[in-house]
Amino acid sequence: MTDIVVLNDKIHGLDPEAYAETIREAPIDASVSLARTPVEERELLMDATVATGYQIDADLVEASDTLDLFVCTFAGTDHLPLDTLEAEGVVVESASGVHGPNISEQVLGYVLANVRNLRQAWTQHDRSEWRHYQGGELKGSTATVVGMGPIGQTIIDRFNAFEVETIGVRYTPEKGGNADEVIGFEEDALLEAFSRTDYLVLACPLTPTTAGLIDEDVFLTLPTDAMLVNVARGPVVDTDALVTALRGNDIDSAALDVTDPEPLPADHPLWTLGNCLVTPHNAGHTPQYWDRCTDILVDALDAIDASS
Repeated sequence: MTDIVVLNDKIHGLDPEAYAETIREAPIDASVSLARTPVEERELLMDATVATGYQIDADLVEASDTLDLFVCTFAGTDHLPLDTLEAEGVVVESASGVHGPNISEQVLGYVLANVRNLRQAWTQHDRSEWRHYQGGELKGSTATVVGMGPIGQTIIDRFNAFEVETIGVRYTPEKGGNADEVIGFEEDALLEAFSRTDYLVLACPLTPTTAGLIDEDVFLTLPTDAMLVNVARGPVVDTDALVTALRGNDIDSAALDVTDPEPLPADHPLWTLGNCLVTPHNAGHTPQYWDRCTDILVDALDAIDASS
């Protein structure tokens, strides 16, 4: 019999066995097993009270009479059989917040490379060319961050440390936040903010409101020296409009950790544009991933104990 089952799901190329070992080292009194095969998964879930991993089959949730808690190792939970989990009385906890430090650092990496003109440095380095070039300063610029969840708020914190004027966009602006200014998704308010934005960072979920949010009108509204950074989801941006904007110098540049389509085909024009950096959806990777997931699991167990 085991108390906690770690499902054999790999996240960002990380070994789930390492996750199981991290949980074993946590300050909890529980046995931990890794379900290495579908047969082991079914057998272990029939006795376990806690399961953790990227996903879980609805049939297994229904078959288990003991499962009380599922800790998802992914920030989103839309891919889970939420109706079944609720019907079976299983509490669901997500990994929301696990990505804040690493993704915010990647965003700052994109931005600092842009403001200090490191593209020019890398080009000259490849040519062994010693020639001075100009760079700017991040201090005093304006960054708009769309999405003020744990990731967006951490990004804003990082910008604040550089004395950047920050605008945060969220569904409920009356809640405020850590940005200098907080607005909602009303079109007029968004376009007014975008018109004075040097760095537009997307860190929002993909919803009917955000799908295609960054379109031709936005690119025409942004200053010509603006930079777009997308660490949200590819479809938040109209890809064809982005290509047109980058080719026409309607904006200065873009850094994309997510694309539409994804993976980005090898013959896609975004690969050929010198003012666009594409990374393969890897901003979420961090060597601290399992430690943070374990912290979330321990907190969830503590909350259940406190309520019982």
